[in-house]
Amino acid sequence: MLKGKIMQAPYYEKDGFILYNDDSLKILAQLPGNSVDMIFADPPYNLSNGGFTVHAGRMVSVNKGSWDASKGFRDDYDFHYKWLEAAKRVLKPGGSLWVSGTYHSIYQCGHALQALGYHILNDISWFKPNAAPNLSCRFFTASHETLIWARKDKKAKHTFNYEAMKNGAWNGDFLKKPEMQMRSVWAIGTPKPEEKKFGKHPTQKPHELLKRIVLASTNQGDLIVDPFTGSSTTGIAAHLNNRNFIGMDTEKKFLDLSIKRLEDLNKSSLIQGHLYPGIAA
Repeated sequence: MLKGKIMQAPYYEKDGFILYNDDSLKILAQLPGNSVDMIFADPPYNLSNGGFTVHAGRMVSVNKGSWDASKGFRDDYDFHYKWLEAAKRVLKPGGSLWVSGTYHSIYQCGHALQALGYHILNDISWFKPNAAPNLSCRFFTASHETLIWARKDKKAKHTFNYEAMKNGAWNGDFLKKPEMQMRSVWAIGTPKPEEKKFGKHPTQKPHELLKRIVLASTNQGDLIVDPFTGSSTTGIAAHLNNRNFIGMDTEKKFLDLSIKRLEDLNKSSLIQGHLYPGIAA
């Protein structure tokens, strides 16, 4: 692990799972270049604009906090460009980056990725079978998010565990046919109740989504970084599958939620008397 290279003390550290309570640009700047195997990023979507959506059958505000408010097109783009530039420096030549977003942010990220010289490998449509309805009834119901998968260096060889994707057990995804290639549309529901028992992040991703990403594009012992870790679903997936993890967030309440999730996971594993049942080779 690279904690010795980072001058700042971690907010939390245990068994290759490290959290920092600070701006991701500050922490990424302290990581050595060419040291990270994979980055997953779920940056602010900049959609906290006073609108409404549905949650658990109730109308709720889409506002998530000042961190998710748009500062205008140019400032939003500059933000994405800067963190993607910092991410590229720390990735290994064959390292890859995943970025998730909606139409509010993903096209700016895609433009910045290309401007910075990343090589885009795939765009994935994450279809949500249980997506919330559209309240206004004046638009199509938003039922997916887009993920872009990109490699740092076009000439380098990236990790793609083809056989695991083709022949793995992807329970619940009715689009994945047994012993057929994994396609670029994934049917995965939103986080299950047990994933939110300690509370939830407003843009929390389901474990099944991050498990698939981790198993697709990393190997055991690899280092995964999440610069906007939130409740650390990325870290949970990394930990369960024998990867090392560094997460960063400016909000302590979400880091505390991350810690509760990890420690509950470890406690459950000890009670069951065996190592984490989710581990895959």
